[in-house]
Amino acid sequence: MKKLLVLIINDMVIFPNNEVRIEYDNNYDKQMVDIVDQIDDNLMIIVNPIDDGEVTLTSFPKYGILGRLKLKMNVPNGKTRIVIEGLDRVLLSSIVEDGYYFKAEYQEVVIEESEEAKSYFSILMKSLENYVAKVPYMGNAIMGQLNGIESLSELCDLIVSFLPIQYEAKKRYITTIDPVVRAKYLMEDMNRDLKFVELEQRIENEVEKELDASQKEYFLREKIKLMQQELGEGNNKETDVERIRKKVSKLKCSAKIKEKIKRELDRYDSLNSNSPELGMIREYLDWMINLPWNHYTKDTNDLVKVKSILDSSHYALEEVKDRILEYLAVKQNTNNLRSPILCLVGPPGVGKTSLALSIAKSLNRKAAKISVGGINDEAEIVGHRRTYIGANPGRIIQGIRKAGTTNPVFIIDEIDKMTKDIKGDPASSLLEVLDPEQNNKFSDHYIEEDFDLSQVMFIATANYVEQIPYELRDRLEIITISSYTEYEKLDIAKKHLIPKEMDEHGLTPLQVQFDDDAIMTLIRNYTKEAGVRELERMIATLFRKIVKNILLNQDVMFYHITDSVIEEFLGKKKYYFMENDDVHEIGVVNGMAYTVFGGDILPIEATLFKGKGDLILTGSLGDVMQESCHIALDYIKANGDSFGIDSELFEKNDIHVHVPEGAVNKDGPSAGVTMTTTLISLFKKVAVDKSVAMTGEITLRGRVLGIGGLKEKVIGAHRANIKKVFIPRENEKDLDDIPEEIKKDIQFVMVEQYMDIYQNLFA
Repeated sequence: MKKLLVLIINDMVIFPNNEVRIEYDNNYDKQMVDIVDQIDDNLMIIVNPIDDGEVTLTSFPKYGILGRLKLKMNVPNGKTRIVIEGLDRVLLSSIVEDGYYFKAEYQEVVIEESEEAKSYFSILMKSLENYVAKVPYMGNAIMGQLNGIESLSELCDLIVSFLPIQYEAKKRYITTIDPVVRAKYLMEDMNRDLKFVELEQRIENEVEKELDASQKEYFLREKIKLMQQELGEGNNKETDVERIRKKVSKLKCSAKIKEKIKRELDRYDSLNSNSPELGMIREYLDWMINLPWNHYTKDTNDLVKVKSILDSSHYALEEVKDRILEYLAVKQNTNNLRSPILCLVGPPGVGKTSLALSIAKSLNRKAAKISVGGINDEAEIVGHRRTYIGANPGRIIQGIRKAGTTNPVFIIDEIDKMTKDIKGDPASSLLEVLDPEQNNKFSDHYIEEDFDLSQVMFIATANYVEQIPYELRDRLEIITISSYTEYEKLDIAKKHLIPKEMDEHGLTPLQVQFDDDAIMTLIRNYTKEAGVRELERMIATLFRKIVKNILLNQDVMFYHITDSVIEEFLGKKKYYFMENDDVHEIGVVNGMAYTVFGGDILPIEATLFKGKGDLILTGSLGDVMQESCHIALDYIKANGDSFGIDSELFEKNDIHVHVPEGAVNKDGPSAGVTMTTTLISLFKKVAVDKSVAMTGEITLRGRVLGIGGLKEKVIGAHRANIKKVFIPRENEKDLDDIPEEIKKDIQFVMVEQYMDIYQNLFA
């Protein structure tokens, strides 16, 4: 006997001389189909289990269907689509498990038809003709397939494949071999359907008789509405239309928009109260009459007042404040200037959104705010078309309506976090909004009329300028807000955060007093951020504990917060900066690191031992930093005579360069001069003073190139008690950004060539 794979189907029945299409998305069935597809005749056994539970050897019925795989196609959605043809009923003689699948031996079932079967053939044909004529959902397609069918078994299989009966009922037609019995089942099922059809027709006739009663109810309801109107209780469509007409007459908008609203209002008035469109049109009218088409607020002309408000709400950030003052000054001078489209870029917590809100307050404008982070549907920006149920305008128009003016300050947060997928590209949809040449005629898909956005002051915020889509970046005026230095955080805490949190916790300066050293400890050892959010949380935590202690211990009413008592309130220190010791060591030189959390020193170590001239780099160094080390070594080799270094040192020894801490990833080009100095210190066996630090990128010719983040690096070096710093000549202009109290404690040495550093330290 031949063994074939078993295809288990739980939701449909396949009959002989019948084709079905099936889609699979699970790997089990797809792999089984692949196996069948590789067999020459593509045969399989199709079985409907006895029950819907877990399939075991006892779940299989006595009979199945011999089938052939006619077509297999993998569709783009990850599914596999197949076409199976049923051939004959078969008797399952044995079923065995073969790995993850079942295989079955079978015998073909021979059906011999008696004279009684021939009689039932004619009876079943007449029953089918009567059934097709009376059942409205049974099409005539079945009648066209009867040609050529002569056996009762084939006729039963054809009819049952078309008959709309339940899955469990269809399964018995597979396991019933005698065609006469199957014909009797079919006539029972068809007669049952006919009775249901007759019942439905009788119900429909009774419903038609009750239509007159419905009309009577309609007239009564209309009379009730009139009586409610006379009593002043009416809130029907007619009064609604009249109320909207009065609003339209007072609406300050163009004649074209008024005409559009009136057309929609006439359409709304003409619709039946039960129409499904009624609510959609009413919602559209509500949006149109409540948008601020020509409602402006007057900007503050007092530049001194604007500057005062901005200075009181935000520390530093001079560039963005100057830009706002410039805009107002030019607008006053010309009385006709489009609003700028600014983009504030900086790390989280530096005050981008709150600064934008302060700008709105200083200009005496309303503020609207949306966040586009994670948006992947362009309809969120330009609105849904009104053909969709539940359609709404986009977030831009929603924000304008909420602001209530045509010239608000509109804040678009997280512009660098938009995504793009099959639903569209929201970044491209923002082009029309943020392009000064286009936004005077912004078209929302829902509103369907041009809205002037040219007077709106758009302020976008982002964390990374590189992640802003290029097409948007080209239309934005980028203003970078760098991370706060420790001294800026100290001033912010003293002038803003502590007074604010003290007020929120019901405390006064008579109860709590902070030392500057205590605030610096909070900044350095309990927070690690670019902004001041976490610092504000830590201050709030400290105040909560003080309030609790005051209420529990009535005898203690004043708290002097010093550096020594911080741990008592907030626990052990969380963060530590690299500490510089006073021990001068050969092969150890201080570099300078910059992160979004601030600056720090970065000691670089090197050692030498016998080997073959290999260079070993450790400390989680990135590609650029590794290249800097190779460049430094090659520069020293090429200029060994100038440095007084024997070339045999390079050939007979391995060199190991390490940058602590090893678990922290490090990268960037500014460690080049530090790597070079470390290696020269190692080769010449001369220690470099630990109060010296340096930064700069080095070339193979020994030229020292400029770097970024000098302000943060110098502040970190000052914290580590560094007294002398070597910086590239190109960065001399950046010294203006460094606080005076730091510059007076550090000697800055400008270098253009590495030999300038060598002469200073080793000559």
